Amino acid sequence: MSTIVVTGGAGFIGSHLCEALLLKGNKIINIDSFNDYYEPMIKRNNVKETQDFVETNAIPSDRYLVQEGDIRDFEFLNRVFEENEVDTIVHLAASAGVRPSIHNPVLYTDVNINGTVNLLEISKKYNIKSFVFASSSSVYGNNSKVPFAEGDVVDFPISPYAATKKAGELLCHTYHSLYEINMACLRFFTVYGPRQRPDLAIYKFTKLISEGLPIPYYGDGSTERDYTYIEDIIDGVTKAIQWAGEGEGKYEVFNLGESNTISLNRMVEAIEHEVGKKAEINRMPMQPGDVNRTFADVSKAKQDLGYNPKWHFEDGISKFVEWFKG
Repeated sequence: MSTIVVTGGAGFIGSHLCEALLLKGNKIINIDSFNDYYEPMIKRNNVKETQDFVETNAIPSDRYLVQEGDIRDFEFLNRVFEENEVDTIVHLAASAGVRPSIHNPVLYTDVNINGTVNLLEISKKYNIKSFVFASSSSVYGNNSKVPFAEGDVVDFPISPYAATKKAGELLCHTYHSLYEINMACLRFFTVYGPRQRPDLAIYKFTKLISEGLPIPYYGDGSTERDYTYIEDIIDGVTKAIQWAGEGEGKYEVFNLGESNTISLNRMVEAIEHEVGKKAEINRMPMQPGDVNRTFADVSKAKQDLGYNPKWHFEDGISKFVEWFKG
């Protein structure tokens, strides 16, 4: 049995990941600050769902431990790692979102860079040799080459959030080089599905359309995203954990997406179909920091990790709306 720390384990992706890793027989330590970026009770409900999952699947309760604290607090982290023999860190915790980072770059830099350095220092101190870092497709900026490949130049971020994620990848490489820690940096492409954060477009649009309220519609509807269903992301993360836990001297960046682009127009149409209502559209200009398109080349993840995304967008939206309706 491996002991895996999942930072941000009460969040959307983190709570699903904890459950998948528990099913595989691991002990999970969920580190989360339960901050107020969005309603903290949502994250506490996610933890309750995971605790119920543990009970339903007859998993010993001592294999799921929740530690409430901030990754910027080194003494807190030190206590957690002193008390537990940890094999792997999966670092999902972050100040998230492109637009909010423009309004509060100091916070984003503090959490996403200083918090990451703390976890890397902990890895050094406790000789942890397997580290998985959640990066973002936002590091590609307005990349003119598509699909986006891991070898593309990513030196031109257009939001503080993207810059902090690129910085995180570089810090991971530094600690890999200095301390021989195996590193997998995962560039997530617009993840959606049950438990999605309420500030994200699919959740927000579903709620507003259901209530007959106007949706904020940035641009002419032609912007495209590589929307990735949560089950495919979890498949990729669990395979990256296995990859990072084998061998030595490994550092790689992997795209995790569906390798398929969906326009804003098509996204709204899919939600309309599932909700059974037409959207009232409030047209607005493109926002600073927003990219025109994301599109993942996942051939490297397929080859090296065995990653195999399966979900079609409309099927994923159907599952999401089913969850939303309760």
